[in-house]
Formats: sequence, C-alpha cells, structure tokens
Amino acid sequence: MDRDLLILGQDNDILLDLVVLDLVFNGVPRQIYIRNDHFNSMPDLLFFQHFRLKKDTILQFLPRIEERVEYIHNLNNSISPINQLLIISRFYATGCPQFSLAHFGGMHKSTVCRIIKKVTEAICHLSEEYIKMPASDEDIRRVQIGFFEKASFPRVIAVIDCTHVKIQSPEDIDAEIFRNRKGYFSLNVQVAVDSSYKFLNLVARWPGSIHDATIFYNSLLRACFERNDYPNCFLLGDSGYALKPYLLTPLLETNTEEERRYNESHIRTRVIVENTFGIWKRRFPILAYGCRTKLQKTINIIVATAILHNIARNAGEDIPQDENAQELQRLLDITNVPVLANNLNDLNGFHIRNELIYNYFSRL
Repeated sequence: MDRDLLILGQDNDILLDLVVLDLVFNGVPRQIYIRNDHFNSMPDLLFFQHFRLKKDTILQFLPRIEERVEYIHNLNNSISPINQLLIISRFYATGCPQFSLAHFGGMHKSTVCRIIKKVTEAICHLSEEYIKMPASDEDIRRVQIGFFEKASFPRVIAVIDCTHVKIQSPEDIDAEIFRNRKGYFSLNVQVAVDSSYKFLNLVARWPGSIHDATIFYNSLLRACFERNDYPNCFLLGDSGYALKPYLLTPLLETNTEEERRYNESHIRTRVIVENTFGIWKRRFPILAYGCRTKLQKTINIIVATAILHNIARNAGEDIPQDENAQELQRLLDITNVPVLANNLNDLNGFHIRNELIYNYFSRL
C-alpha cells in the first residue's frame, strides 16, 4: 500500500511539472467567451424591458457613436459597437454590479469597466446637439405654445428645478460636502425642461449640500438670461429660487382670485419638471438606486442618460414599467429634496409678476 501511494505521488509531481512547463512555453490558455445575441434573440417587449430603449431607437442612434467606440481591428474576439451600446444601456437600466453585467454580456469584468467609460464619454460628446435651449424665434415660439397649451401660462421657455442623484462617498477630504439634507451622498443636478419633458439645459457637477439657488446663480443659464438672450421669455421655478424679472416663482399666499389663478397655472406648468424627473429615473433606475462609480464617471453617466432620455422622447417611446415600482417611487421621493429660499428677491421681479397677475390672469 505504501509503495502504491509513493508511485501515485511521483506521478502527480510529474504531471504538475508538465503543467508548469506548458505554461512557461505556451502561456496561459486564452479564455474565449460565448456571447449571446441579445439584439436578435429577444422579442421586442423583452428587449425594451431589459434595455429601456426600443430596437429601432438603438439602431438609429448607434451610427452617432460607432466611430468612437469601434475597435480598429477584429482581433481577440473584439466587442462590436452594438453590443457595447447594449451593455451600457443594461447598466443604466439596472445599475447592477459590473461582475453581473460581465456575465450577462459574456465578457470579462475589466472589459465591462472599459466599455462603461468609453461609451458613456462617446454619448456625452453629443450633449451640445441633444441638450440645448431653443435658439431661433420659431423654436422659442414653439416651446412657448407648448407650455401655454398645458395651463395657459404665457411666455414660458422652460421650467427649472434640481434633483439629487445618489452616489458613493467620494474618496477625498471634501467628501462631506456631497452629503445632502437627507443624510446621504449625492450630486444636486439642475435641469431646465420644455413642455414635452425634454432636457433643454443640465448642470451635473454640484455636491448634494449646495442649495438649488446657488447652482442657478452660478450657471450659464442665468448668465444668458441676465444678458437678455431670451427677451420676452420666462423661466418658472419653485419658491427655493429668488424671484427675478425672468424667473417667476409661486406666491406664498393668495388673497385674490387672480393670485389663485396665477398660482394654479404656475403649479400645473411647473409640475412638468417633476414629471420629467420621474420619467428619467424610471427609464434609467441607476439614477434612483445610486451610482457606484467614481465621481467623474458618475457625472458623465448623468449627462449620457439625459441625452438618451431626449432621444427616447424624440422617438415617442413609452415610459418603462419597473417591477419594483413601489421601491423606485420611494427612492424618487427621497431624491427630490425640497428646499427653502435663501436668496433675495428682485424688486423688478415683483413688479413683473404683479403686472402679469393683474393684467393677464384677471381676465382668464
């Protein structure tokens, strides 16, 4: 028995030596991943549930980023642009760990990490094309008519508000400035939207502890209105903003019928931005569940999802239904943190608001 064990041990040593020699001379064997063809194998409804965008929308958008994401060769089983776009769409739609995403896509985790960075940056390069304020008189007029048809509020070019996107704690000494009033780390994202729930302007670089009015005061959008780039146009905001000649806020108290009509029309028009937050975060729940990526990559993800949201709105896509609708709604309520005004109102703003109330809303 002892002799048999000795011979068996020698055989194992010889086998181990052969394996080591094979690795030395031939290297580690290549791991070939088997990738599923999600685009062609999934029915349309299942595809939409998985990726939050329809197949036609994916195909129409793909040529816009294909040059930036395509590999220059087809060696090493390189990943096609369509599969890269599907991986990033799945990531935005779930916010799942990259290991799970790698298993879903049939690739290594490090490959998924590179794809997320590369494709997100490629989408962000299109921000000036897809997220922009109306420029021509015809576009401005079209936007104003769209708002007027909602609740009869005149001359509105955009409604503005901020929402919080949950992030992981930034790994630096200034991490606490990202902790918001609700106690979690976030980015406070300012957006301006039109009547069709599309983004016209987006600012996604401010920590969660910063007040909405401070973000607006330091924004390019405010500078444009201060220069009178949009004459005869109004922004609508909540009471967290200072009243300006171009930025109208609701009345804190209503004493007359005209003031009540003004507030009602203001609220019904401004609710569009709240609805936009809901549609945006329901389409891409990573914004509600939280981004577990580095800060700059998270900022890029916010911009990229806003671009894809506008593309989906242009395509007339439905709002995705989430299986965890109640949990998602709870997260949406948490991330829309109410704020109080901390800015001085403008006397000209009072004059223009009162003139609008008593010269326009009195006749409705």
